[in-house]
Amino acid sequence: MASVSFNRNRVKLKALLGIRARLALLALILVVPLMLERVRSLEDTRARQVAAASQEFASLAQHSADAQREVISSVEAMLKSAAYIRASAGGVGKSCLILRASLTVDLPWIRSMSIVGRNGRVQCSTLNGLVGVDLSDRPYFKKMQETRGFVLSDYLFGRASKEPTIVAAYPVAAVDQDEDAFIIATVNLDWMSLVMGNLGGRPGVSAVLVDSAGTVLAAPPDQASMIGRSLNHLPLLSGVAGPALASDKAKGSVSFIAADGTQRAASFARIPGTDSRLIVSIDEAKVSASINRDIKSAYFQLAFVFVFVLIGALIAAEKLIIQPIEIMAAMTKKFGQGDWTARVSRARLPAEFVPLARAFNAMAAHLGQRERELIASNDRLTVIASIDMLSGLANRRGFQSRLDFEWLKAMQTGSEMALLMIDVDHFKLYNDTYGHPEGDVCLSRLGEALAGIADATDGFAGRYGGEEFCLLLPNYNAARAIDAGEMVRAAIQDLGMPHATSVYQSVTVSVGVACTTPSDAQAPKDLIEAADAALYAAKHRGRNAVVEHGLVRAGDAGADAGAMKMAG
Repeated sequence: MASVSFNRNRVKLKALLGIRARLALLALILVVPLMLERVRSLEDTRARQVAAASQEFASLAQHSADAQREVISSVEAMLKSAAYIRASAGGVGKSCLILRASLTVDLPWIRSMSIVGRNGRVQCSTLNGLVGVDLSDRPYFKKMQETRGFVLSDYLFGRASKEPTIVAAYPVAAVDQDEDAFIIATVNLDWMSLVMGNLGGRPGVSAVLVDSAGTVLAAPPDQASMIGRSLNHLPLLSGVAGPALASDKAKGSVSFIAADGTQRAASFARIPGTDSRLIVSIDEAKVSASINRDIKSAYFQLAFVFVFVLIGALIAAEKLIIQPIEIMAAMTKKFGQGDWTARVSRARLPAEFVPLARAFNAMAAHLGQRERELIASNDRLTVIASIDMLSGLANRRGFQSRLDFEWLKAMQTGSEMALLMIDVDHFKLYNDTYGHPEGDVCLSRLGEALAGIADATDGFAGRYGGEEFCLLLPNYNAARAIDAGEMVRAAIQDLGMPHATSVYQSVTVSVGVACTTPSDAQAPKDLIEAADAALYAAKHRGRNAVVEHGLVRAGDAGADAGAMKMAG
């Protein structure tokens, strides 16, 4: 009952939506690509806008990074100059006076400069409050002692000023190896933020300068609240912290989803000579807000067109197209399943389908006739494929099929069988002497002789390949098989076909005989191999000979009960 109910529902649904749905689909195929092309164009425009914005801000980020580098470079130059002064002045007092005088107002981003001894204590400073302060525990001081080069610290608070800053340091030993003093300068982060002013005031854009630990050193004035905070604690920038800080590249970009769920793109640039990075992040949604509205409008239009076309398609009649197609499909299916009498009744079809039905019926009649001819041809080819046309005997394929059949039959009855492998002696020399046409004549006469012997012995003869023939003898033991082999050898010699290059002066054959009782421990190929081995032995005994080479069990020699071996 459930199956019947399902079929009824399917028929009702098919009747309701069959032709209408198909016509709607046809209309949509015509309309939807145009709308999708419109949407795709808008999507491409949005992508170009975001890419252009990203490129613009990446360029701004690089310019700001270069400006920050100029600030750092100027600080480094001041430190090297002070180091040279300290190395040249000799004493701390004189160098301290020169140091204080050298700090000009032209570099307002330097808050103070100090000379620090090897023990980490400030010996002299432009700020008196720093003298005597111990800096030996500062990471930048330890790093400077190790590298003996310019060092820029991470974000920190000054020991005396208690204000946020970063510290640049340079060893005097870089100028004079005998000096153990160090020159340090505290940098005014407010000036570094002013350098980033061109990145501020832009909707959806965040820009920061961070140290190696991810702490914000500087930001545009409208984003100053981020200074001193870790990137991991900033919702709009936490997603870029890992990739930007872990990257060894001078600059790069990354896309990520911020903590507020917005899709953002970020560009970062390393400040050369430092571990600091300038990061600019943009909100793709705000950048492409206008185009997003156009895309939503395009989707709405697409939905409207879809509904309109669907309603228009529902007024078409299913019988105009679907029913005739189903009739044709049913007849085609019957014809494909082998019913060659299947034909389409034109009385049930609209006039537009009558030519198609007429063509189908003509094709069906033609194909039916061709199918019957093909079956007859295949039957003939099956026979031809198993016959050697030169000798008139079975070819190798036909012989192997007969051998497999007789082998299974002998296994069921427990009877013996024998196989004779027959090879024409010096046949290559015969071809070289008399020519290939005469060689073909020779093989043809051998086939006739073997066919007669097969009839007389109830055997099955075949051409195994080239000048090699075989004779299968069911229900033959070794003695009878040897007699049959002698019959073959004598019959061929009695043909008296001249062979000037043979010691016998006529065409002769060598015969290998093998006999066995088929069992599960053997296979037909074992019998063939044994007969081939016997044929090989006959060739080595001077040819024109018959040699027997049977299959015997090797159980007496200690092998497994099913094992077989060759014996001669």
